[in-house]
Amino acid sequence: MLELLAALERVEIVGVFVETATQPQRSLKEKLKRSIRYDGYLETFKKFSAKLLGGVTDGAEELKTVQESQKELEESAEKLKIPIHRVENYHAESVINLLQKADADLGILYGTNIIKESVFSIPKRGSINIHQGLAPIYRGGPTVFWELYNGEKEIGITVHFVAAKVDTGDIILQKTLPLEYDFSRYELNYENFLNDFRARLKEPSARLIAEAVSLIADGKEQRTKQDTTVGKRYRLPTKSEKDALARILKKRQSAKK
Repeated sequence: MLELLAALERVEIVGVFVETATQPQRSLKEKLKRSIRYDGYLETFKKFSAKLLGGVTDGAEELKTVQESQKELEESAEKLKIPIHRVENYHAESVINLLQKADADLGILYGTNIIKESVFSIPKRGSINIHQGLAPIYRGGPTVFWELYNGEKEIGITVHFVAAKVDTGDIILQKTLPLEYDFSRYELNYENFLNDFRARLKEPSARLIAEAVSLIADGKEQRTKQDTTVGKRYRLPTKSEKDALARILKKRQSAKK
């Protein structure tokens, strides 16, 4: 995405701001409660046992992936001679001051946690976000899971202005891609399917946001207000909802035979 934006004639990238605190701080009780809700008792036991015994947990693997991604981002920024700022929390007063000094016309959010208005409203023309979902039908996330759960035949990518409520701002651009589960390759291991499909969304997402920025730079963007009375905001699936998806896929697999 940085390379695509840097190639735009009317665009100057004033800086990249990376939040280093990748996970919210929670007590052990809160972590246990969340883990049981979203992963179930057995996976929670495995996770915390591995941690106690010094093994590698899924959380540690995810953190490693995030850190590697941030390193690649830093290398890309350095190659393009773009200033990069590593900050612990976007909403800290010192960071807000830093963002204000950047004096940007437009903010671009990509793969962040939820950002408050005190941050996304700093750029003169506001901020835009890439949402991998067909807003307003699918707001929130996680990407692909709920579309697959609901039996959709396609998934959307949306570039929109950032508003106070998640994924509700005016839409600039959208596109759709076909969504078809490959039983011959993945059987019922839908987690691998989700990971692979999400990876394939990165390039079209980057291209769509670069196209949106180009339109904004030329003053040619068209804003479409979202009707939030349709669709809903989705959230992380619970263990029971994950189990339900496995049953749904099993039925679809049987229907194909």
